[in-house]
Amino acid sequence: MFCVEVRDHIMIAHSFASPVFGPAQALHGATFVVDAGFFTEDLDETGLVVDIGRATEALKAVLDPLRYRNLDEAPEFAGKFTTTEFLARHVFEGLAEAVREGRLGDGGRVRRLRVTLHESHVARASYEADL
Repeated sequence: MFCVEVRDHIMIAHSFASPVFGPAQALHGATFVVDAGFFTEDLDETGLVVDIGRATEALKAVLDPLRYRNLDEAPEFAGKFTTTEFLARHVFEGLAEAVREGRLGDGGRVRRLRVTLHESHVARASYEADL
């Protein structure tokens, strides 16, 4: 398969109300570098997987509601642990919706997505699935 990846970043705040998270139980900030990969089995007539500009816009649109936000205060995340893994799936779902709605102009060729959130230079989490 072919893949095009685009990158953005977000800064958020959150806390985790469970002893399993140790010091991360307290409110803390996180900066995530976010990579989104769009997979197709073939290239279009112009040699593209997807237009990088459209993919970048789609990722930005999904991330914008999270930027500089305390996720503990977000009603859509009430009762959830907004872990790196959880957020990777959340971003995936937003991008999957953009693909299904045709916002990437791929003609229905995108078959798979992968979203990776880099929590630091040594830790990251991903969510990947077929569409």
